[in-house]
Amino acid sequence: MLDPAFEKTYYDRGYTKICGVDEAGRGPLAGPVVAGACILPAGISIPGLDDSKKLSEKKREQLYDTICQHALSWGIGVASVEEIDALNILEASLLAMRRAVASLSLKPDLLLVDGNISRGFSQDAQAIVGGDGICPAIAAASILAKVTRDRLCIELDSAYPVYGFAKHKGYPTRAHKLAIYEYGPCPAHRKTFLSFLKRDRDKLEEWLSARKKAQ
Repeated sequence: MLDPAFEKTYYDRGYTKICGVDEAGRGPLAGPVVAGACILPAGISIPGLDDSKKLSEKKREQLYDTICQHALSWGIGVASVEEIDALNILEASLLAMRRAVASLSLKPDLLLVDGNISRGFSQDAQAIVGGDGICPAIAAASILAKVTRDRLCIELDSAYPVYGFAKHKGYPTRAHKLAIYEYGPCPAHRKTFLSFLKRDRDKLEEWLSARKKAQ
């Protein structure tokens, strides 16, 4: 549950521009990883604000607009599929986070980063495990990241309609795995995430056969 006073401890220590940082898209088989960074006014209360994973798509979209309207500064950072494959997903996520922070119009003096790793930043940074569920600034960043990434996946759906990106947003659903097996990966797929094509070949053949019989 979000704690409206979570950031007060850090304000009391003398920090004045506290930025929440979070990412979306570590688990999908396709598409970039996207990070959000957000500096909210001290003490602001945004009705309905919560961890993006707990919200409906419609509610996230509404809150995205509200956050952009009220934030002192906000930014988005992206790490590409090619960077994910070259670096690994953790390093690519941190890269996207650094890019999101670098895009801010205000320079924060403290970063509150969702998760258990906060290395590589030039500012003071504190990792907060489960931060998107307790820290308002991180929750806001999580919504910015999730909405932006979902929009990118809808664009991918237009470019590669056979995979259903608009529905699963690149996550490893049965339908998505089957589409990759049937049609092969597209340029938006993360090559390092596709080991299941060999590992689960028998299961994929079974799914494909069952689908053909049902048609």
